Amino acid sequence: MDQNFEAASLQYHAAPTPGKISLVSTKACETQADLAKAYTPGVAIPCRKIQENPEDSWKYTARSNLVAVVSDGTAVLGLGNIGPEAGMPVMEGKAVLFKKFADIDAIPLCLGKVFLDNGRTDADKVIATVQRLEPSFGGINLEDIGAPACFAIESTLKKTMSIPVFHDDQHGTAIISLAGLLNALQLVGKDITAAKFVISGAGAAGIACSEYYIAAGARRENFLMCDSKGVIYRGRPDGMTPEKARLANDTAARTLAEAMKGADVFVGVSTGNCVTPEMVRSMAPGAIVFAMANPTPEIFPQDAWEAGAAVVGTGRTDFPNQVNNVLGFPGIFRGALDTRATDINEEMKLAASRALAEIVHEPVTPEVMTVLATAYPNDAAAGMFDGICPFKNTLVIPKPFDPRVVPRVARYVAAAAMRSGVARVAIDDLAAYEQELTQRLQRR
Repeated sequence: MDQNFEAASLQYHAAPTPGKISLVSTKACETQADLAKAYTPGVAIPCRKIQENPEDSWKYTARSNLVAVVSDGTAVLGLGNIGPEAGMPVMEGKAVLFKKFADIDAIPLCLGKVFLDNGRTDADKVIATVQRLEPSFGGINLEDIGAPACFAIESTLKKTMSIPVFHDDQHGTAIISLAGLLNALQLVGKDITAAKFVISGAGAAGIACSEYYIAAGARRENFLMCDSKGVIYRGRPDGMTPEKARLANDTAARTLAEAMKGADVFVGVSTGNCVTPEMVRSMAPGAIVFAMANPTPEIFPQDAWEAGAAVVGTGRTDFPNQVNNVLGFPGIFRGALDTRATDINEEMKLAASRALAEIVHEPVTPEVMTVLATAYPNDAAAGMFDGICPFKNTLVIPKPFDPRVVPRVARYVAAAAMRSGVARVAIDDLAAYEQELTQRLQRR
């Protein structure tokens, strides 16, 4: 990494105040009267109201717009198991994105003393800790917790808590990549029910992506998953977990190269430079390659295109079709909080994918173009956003700074929350809700 950039990044995090977040009061506290209402004796009045009716905590405290970003630092993207202290800058960054993109307040909570003797996560300790946070927050965003503990943690918390629990490393990547894949499959004239998938990486993201694509219509028998030991096949004697076993198939393929022969879709959430141009050339015509390892993708886009790929996506901002989780979690939590949802369920996730997929098919208004041209001047100059339908092989996923993203995702998620029965607050006019949210976020 460039030494100047390293120095600039350290300076950014250190000065003028350490870290990236601070607490700002939403009410004035400048006079004796303000102080009397903010604290004693006036604070006793909402306390008694909440004691009489705990649901009033949503009315009189910040939890209606407050999310806990919880991690133990065992699976930080690109860095691995670095521990809770070292993971804190990432969680602070997540809090910044919540505020920037969706006006949601978020508190980073990096947990220590939740590890087994081998250094891996003790799921029971994390579960017990997070469960105790429920009265203070409107939602829980789990982040960078290693597999397989992350599966048990999220599953148990979703069953035992009455606020949304969402592991972004699993579902964020799945939601956004599905939006791109649905558009890419449309572009090459293929149907998800017939597409053959190869997944490189059998951690939280790889398994969650696979199960989510299956929920969206892909067929389990059309998946080949690879981990560090090779293809996960039925009867493999080592390196198996229950989550991997659900995706094991009967196949003679044993290596990633063998698995990719004739595949329609490659999804990489593994390690950089593990895919060669020859592997891409062996895929079916109209191949879709989503190489999402960061910072080095499984194969660089230019190499994949030259090898015959029709659509290529990565996890990086400097290439087309970036699968960036910021396209998902801000709008998803916005819609969940605004309906006071008790869960972020499968219907809400699929709604988020549909919202993202449809945006690139719509003409870009002058107001939106101004934002996009400022954020992405080179893409705008190249005509990426032009036309009645800008949808193309380099734009199957909207850009993170597209101002339509969060309001549209929030609207679709809110509608799905109400349809599926997990909303505790109804939004009567969803079109007006999207418009109001657009205006609110533009004012920030």
